[in-house]
Amino acid sequence: MNPDLISKVTKPTRVIRLDNVSKTYRNGTAALRDLTMDIFAGDFYLLTGTSGSGKSTLLKLLYGEDMPSSGDIWVNDYHLNTVKGNKLAELRRTLGIVFQDYKLLPRRTVSENIAFVLWAQGYSRAEIDRRLPPALKMVGLQHKATSFPEELSGGEQQRVSIARAIVATPPILLADEPTGNLDPDNSRQILNILKQLNKIGVTILMSTHDEALIRTSDLPILQLSNGQLKLINR
Repeated sequence: MNPDLISKVTKPTRVIRLDNVSKTYRNGTAALRDLTMDIFAGDFYLLTGTSGSGKSTLLKLLYGEDMPSSGDIWVNDYHLNTVKGNKLAELRRTLGIVFQDYKLLPRRTVSENIAFVLWAQGYSRAEIDRRLPPALKMVGLQHKATSFPEELSGGEQQRVSIARAIVATPPILLADEPTGNLDPDNSRQILNILKQLNKIGVTILMSTHDEALIRTSDLPILQLSNGQLKLINR
């Protein structure tokens, strides 16, 4: 067979690597125990576990908010054990982070909240104006661009936080309980938005303890229990 006719098989790109990672707090509580895990470009995992199981701890380790007690972490080829200062800021520009409590600026409009991330990263006014409309459209909030956070529902505020996280087109999105304060309809809407982002290539790790969302989703699950991770494919 002509080798030119054989499709080349490319190895998937590993974007997150945990190697024997443990996290023990000062009071002696072991949140994570010897975690070894690879996440590849284009993956979408639900990170589940009971309250206090270590979900938020794991996400904080991945964006450099906390450090492991032992083991090594790589994200986008950055070795988080050694990254700090400008290099850590550089890494975080490759990540989108969504929090449960939205963290919106109350005296800024929806557009200003989203644009703030771009402004902080040094984007020009013209580039900010170019990026805002697609981000607003992705989360269905074009009509709320000039509204303030207090004028929005909880679901709308969370959608603003997603738009803010993705407006700089990061390849990885870390979402910490993004549906934790929402009703089932809004929770499904948020998950659908994240699925659309995943379809265009964004790698997503989303923590949740929403049993209904977990049951009805077809996404693979990383379950945290007693500091250990178990992969559940469905």
